Amino acid sequence: MINRAQKYFFNALLLSASSIALRGISVAFNAYISERLGAQGMGLLTLMGGIFGFTITLACSGINLAVVRLVSASVAKGDGRARRIMRASFFYSLVFSITSAILLFLLSRAIGDVLLRDARVVLPLRVFAISLPAISLSSAISGYFYAVRRVYKGVIAQFVEQGVRVTLCSYLLVIVAGGSLEVSCVAFVLGGVISEIVSAIVSGVLYLVDRKRLFRVEATHSSELGRVCSVALPVAISAYVRSALSTIEHLAIPWGLRRCGLGYEASLSSYGVLHGMVIPLLLFPSAMLGAFSSLLVPELSEAHACQNTTRVRYIVSRAFALSLLFSIGISGAFVSFSHEIGEFLYGSAEAGEYIRLLSPLIPLMYLDGAVDAMLKGLSEQLYTMRVNISDSLISVLLIILLLPRFGIRGYVAVIFITEVFNTSFSIIKLLNISGVSTPVIKWVFKPLASIAVSTLIARALFDSGVMLQLFGIVESGKSYLILELAITMLLYLIVSRIMGVITKDDVRWGKRLVSQK
Repeated sequence: MINRAQKYFFNALLLSASSIALRGISVAFNAYISERLGAQGMGLLTLMGGIFGFTITLACSGINLAVVRLVSASVAKGDGRARRIMRASFFYSLVFSITSAILLFLLSRAIGDVLLRDARVVLPLRVFAISLPAISLSSAISGYFYAVRRVYKGVIAQFVEQGVRVTLCSYLLVIVAGGSLEVSCVAFVLGGVISEIVSAIVSGVLYLVDRKRLFRVEATHSSELGRVCSVALPVAISAYVRSALSTIEHLAIPWGLRRCGLGYEASLSSYGVLHGMVIPLLLFPSAMLGAFSSLLVPELSEAHACQNTTRVRYIVSRAFALSLLFSIGISGAFVSFSHEIGEFLYGSAEAGEYIRLLSPLIPLMYLDGAVDAMLKGLSEQLYTMRVNISDSLISVLLIILLLPRFGIRGYVAVIFITEVFNTSFSIIKLLNISGVSTPVIKWVFKPLASIAVSTLIARALFDSGVMLQLFGIVESGKSYLILELAITMLLYLIVSRIMGVITKDDVRWGKRLVSQK
């Protein structure tokens, strides 16, 4: 029989594998889109992304977290409320998403002419509005699949969505090749809209099949809408504020770059390289970590509800250590091979330089996501929202102050300052409420030493030609870089084991997870 830990592990493994595959497709697709649209086109899409993000936040309004928490609690108690919770959640999603879609459609002209000062975004914004109800309903259903620990059904919908998106967007961009940048953006957005609708349909069918497994006993309570609102709305209100600040931040970056002396097209291009190419790439490996982190919410919610402090400490400690081990290794690899990766993926020395500058932040970026997930599982979602709002507010203020003077380097400094602020406060809160101690030498300094040694050894092996002769590679290129990265990460695991970062207990724990005995 598969025990609880094994079920969590296999769900997380499936989710992480699918996330890596999906993000890998996304990164490759981004490289294709950047070739089609250029840095300026990526900048325009990223600029619209700030508006897209806010309208998605309004459309979803915290429904995913509400479904995860309420359905997981209902299934654990066997109180028969799960079906009613889902019906109330769908009604909630439709109200907020349709409202968001109408507002975006009606305000698109004002957003383009006044806010973004680029009329080319008006039509893409109106097209995107069509997808908001589908996105919100998919978010609610995704929360259900997480809550009942059947994440593979959500994974199926995500793969369908990505497959349709890549196929349609590529096809539509070929059709409009040679047209204006506005037409290309409309084609790209339209492909995404259709993919979201298809994904929502697939998710809905999977949910209708799956809900038969829910408890058939109907709850005697007249409505669950109030409970859904009580969980979702506090999160939603905070998310509105943060998303609005994030949108302002995205709009302020091109403004600050122009004030620094760059023209509109040049500032849009720099913005596109940084936000459209580099940051998605740096976040790509976090797909694996994010999958494990997202499943911590229902696990910690149940442990916290049962006041099982021992299990809470165990989960937090494991998640903390693994997050740091993983993220420090990825950070070291990106730092060491930044320029090669930039040339390999985007053919851009500028992208490689940004990768090098931002790679040291990877441990904080990845850890912040894991810590936020754990805090939400411990019913501290409002605290995480307050920290995130403060983070966004500080970011906006620093962008206004630093970018006109220091340009893109000033924005890199802003990212460092806000990431340190956000992660530090979240970590302090988590450690205080969980009571977990932090062995800094084992969790931080030894992994740093391990990745430093590993990259040095890998460089020496490849520079000497030993590895090239062994694998039959005659010259540097894509195969060369992929092999060098793979060898570096393998050495990192070996050196980490030698230095005691990965212990015998960790190895035994890993074996128990994959064994059904």
